[in-house]
Amino acid sequence: MIEELNKKDINQIMDIWLKENKRTHSYISEDYWDNHFEDVKKEILKAEIYVYKEKAEICGFIGLSNTYIAGIFVKTEKQSMGIGRKLIQYCKSKYSKLMLSVYVKNKRARAFYEREGFKIEKEEMDKTTNEKEYVMVWKK
Repeated sequence: MIEELNKKDINQIMDIWLKENKRTHSYISEDYWDNHFEDVKKEILKAEIYVYKEKAEICGFIGLSNTYIAGIFVKTEKQSMGIGRKLIQYCKSKYSKLMLSVYVKNKRARAFYEREGFKIEKEEMDKTTNEKEYVMVWKK
């Protein structure tokens, strides 16, 4: 089930955010994620966040700022079960255009977004990590 974030669940989604960023972005120092944790937590509370729950457990979430997908995260043990796809489809039902940035080295995420109809619009450098990333866009 997809629903808006209940602020009391912020720690659950931040645990997912930290664990999955460290796991999927091995080319970025774990300190980077630790050092940005509190800032991201503050920003998440201001963003449009939708969570995917099974029973009372949050299995994944997606965060948006207008039509920009700031992040989509699914617990490791719940990946490849369609949760990310359901979160993306939910957002597609709300908006006619979505965009996001994904690290060039994150091939699995890039392939997922391409399967979901996102197209690479441009390549740029993430100034905070010095990693190349693609800006990808989906249009209805």
